Amino acid sequence: MDQKRLLLNYGLLFFVTAIWGLNMVLIKVLVEALPPQTMTAFRIMMAGITALIIIILGKSFRRLSKREWIYTLLGMLFSVILHHLLIAVGLTMIDASNASLILALVPLTTAILAVLFLGEQLTKLRTIGYILALIGVFFIQGGSFSNMQLSQGELIIFIAMFVQAISFIFVKKATATLDSKQVTTIMYLVGSIGLLIISFITEPKGVNEMTSANIFIYFLFIVSGVVATGVGYIVFNASIQQIGAGKTAIFNNFVPFFGLVFSALFLDEKITSSQLIGFVFIVAGVLFGTGYIEKLWAKKHNQINNTKKIVG
Repeated sequence: MDQKRLLLNYGLLFFVTAIWGLNMVLIKVLVEALPPQTMTAFRIMMAGITALIIIILGKSFRRLSKREWIYTLLGMLFSVILHHLLIAVGLTMIDASNASLILALVPLTTAILAVLFLGEQLTKLRTIGYILALIGVFFIQGGSFSNMQLSQGELIIFIAMFVQAISFIFVKKATATLDSKQVTTIMYLVGSIGLLIISFITEPKGVNEMTSANIFIYFLFIVSGVVATGVGYIVFNASIQQIGAGKTAIFNNFVPFFGLVFSALFLDEKITSSQLIGFVFIVAGVLFGTGYIEKLWAKKHNQINNTKKIVG
């Protein structure tokens, strides 16, 4: 991938993380107005329909091989059903800031899994990047572990983080031969049906309660489902296909920052100096963790060597 396309890819990922940060605020509003698990099932179904329309318009749909079905369905199981279900359960037991800190381990976990199962290279500079990004998230959450206590809720969120990291590996496997948009479509359409079945058990009156909100809530519901989840994950999964699971996952560290920014704008929450320091660490972590600094270093090193050859 050339430099311009790589920068475009990074720019799109940055935009997606901003949308996902906004989505944290949207979901917070939605779960207060609608039954959480039923709402999540329909929101993800809407994302799947959005992805389906995109691949139909692009005429990129084709029949899947047995191998592709296996990896896509495994990605769906871990990313859509298990991850979202565990998040919903875990957030009833611990607060969102603790959950965000645990979920920030996704890039590190994905990088380790990508090295183990995908053969991706984890260099010293990229390792430094993951550490810097994690430090940044630590500062964003207040720079203290004083509120962190081992609990069942934290364990559930940790498992939610781990299964999401696993899902990125299956997505990478599936997209090795299959268009990422088709993978996303199947994952969300099939996964939403699974979540809806679960919601029938956990929220028997959920479907009826979905009609009790005002028009503005449904507008937010559509924005969350279509833009943030549907289009957002198409871009994210396409990036996994193009630059790898580990380098794509590092951008997840931007989500807590943007969540704080939009919470301050729309929910009147305050941003502290500690959180701003965290943002600086996150930016540095992304530059190192994606390998961008390595590419600049290698380019400069090659230029110096070429200059020496010419002089010599």
